[in-house]
Amino acid sequence: MLKRKEFILGAAAGLTLAAAATAGGVINWPGAHAEPQAVNRITPVPANGDAFTPPPGAPSSFATIFDQVSPAVVQIDVTVKVDQPQGGAFQIPGLPFQFVPPQGRGGQGNDEPQTTQGAGSGFFISQDGFIVTNNHVVADATEIKVKMSDGRELPARLIGRDPGTDLAVIKVEGNDFKYVSFEETAEPRVGDWVIAIGNPFGLGGTATAGIVSAKARDIDPSGYNDYIQIDAAINRGNSGGPTFDIHGRVIGVNSAIYSPTGGSVGIGFAIPAETAKNVTTRLMQGQSIERGYVGVAIQDIPKGAVEALALPANTKGAYVGEVTPDGPAQKAGVQVGDVVVQVNGRDIDGSTELRRMVAATEAGQSVRFTVIRDGRRQEINIRAAKRPSEEELAASSGGNDEAPVPGFSSGATVEGMKVSPLNAAARQRFGLADDVQGVVVTETVPGSKAAQLGIPVGSIIQRANNQVVTSPADLERAIAAARAAGRPGVLLMVRSQRGGAISVVLELPRN
Repeated sequence: MLKRKEFILGAAAGLTLAAAATAGGVINWPGAHAEPQAVNRITPVPANGDAFTPPPGAPSSFATIFDQVSPAVVQIDVTVKVDQPQGGAFQIPGLPFQFVPPQGRGGQGNDEPQTTQGAGSGFFISQDGFIVTNNHVVADATEIKVKMSDGRELPARLIGRDPGTDLAVIKVEGNDFKYVSFEETAEPRVGDWVIAIGNPFGLGGTATAGIVSAKARDIDPSGYNDYIQIDAAINRGNSGGPTFDIHGRVIGVNSAIYSPTGGSVGIGFAIPAETAKNVTTRLMQGQSIERGYVGVAIQDIPKGAVEALALPANTKGAYVGEVTPDGPAQKAGVQVGDVVVQVNGRDIDGSTELRRMVAATEAGQSVRFTVIRDGRRQEINIRAAKRPSEEELAASSGGNDEAPVPGFSSGATVEGMKVSPLNAAARQRFGLADDVQGVVVTETVPGSKAAQLGIPVGSIIQRANNQVVTSPADLERAIAAARAAGRPGVLLMVRSQRGGAISVVLELPRN
């Protein structure tokens, strides 16, 4: 599973998350304080036009690069206030497990706020004290301290942060700091050498080396980063630290790892320098990061949906699974089930491209969707609004436990699923408004296509091949129509108990 936002707070029980920040003891870093200067231009770029050819002697040693750039890399220690429920454990919003406060820390008494400690990495981006790190390292911090490679500890303040790209800028007072800069003139290639420096497990001043394994990795649910994948070891505490190329240029900001164990398995992800520079420069200038918003939940066209919906062959685009009530898209006429194939006249490959094009639209500007609805193309002009914060969007999405719920009326078994109408008990259990329609899945038959899809008990099927479903009979009719038309499957819009909606294709066995 993907372990994003590798940040650990305090002493945690049962941790498997690959967190790139860790509390605990810290070892002093090697290195000496020096006069302020950009320290990551240590070798000239070769004149042969190959911007990533290693300098003479590489990669026999990375010592020269480390000696030059490590003074610009810092450890970031944070204090975070959390509400501790009775029983001692507490939940950090956005993380799927609980923490136990470390011994000797936190407030006293059940009703007093608790604090815990965390640590991550960062790096100076200017001589006057601006430091780049990850948003998830400092997002909820009540106190931030920076420890430098020469042992100095300085208080820091938050300048700005952007949850959408997981970037933040903090600042310490002073004007004599060594700093590094983002690479702006060349992009690394798959196979190029990289060096990651940071604070894994609180050890400080640690360098690891590897190569660029892949580029443009789309692992971000917000869709704003095309991550660089590297195999240099990144562990808990590396969050916010820099990734350098063989010339000592910052090509990325370490942010995530993929790990089944919680430790490095050689799959790490860094935010590209181009994105990081653009966002952090604006934050340093006191600007907030604003993005366009139209109010739709989208996904890539599910496998098999082109055939299930009788769309033209090779149709690419994004499927609209939800439309926010009273949002810009709904006001403009966008409907659930629309397939967006163009934005502003430009073909799109999938939901990520659509999301980024909308995000790049300023509030108040118009964005034009070309959609396929009922087999016909039509254009819809939408006036974009300012995108709400990630916290506001998360709060509005709701959430429910995934436990089966008793009290449903009797239903029908349809293609390996037992489905029932939504009754008062179901609406109360899931907190559903009266205008939410669909049928609830109360059981799946082992070995059936529905079970293979992983549709969980308690899911709500709201549409079948873009037809509204309000009863088991509606679902049966839609499936029968798909069979009669010779279609290999039926596209279901399924709402989970946590409030999100996805669309999946239920394969129909041949008679």
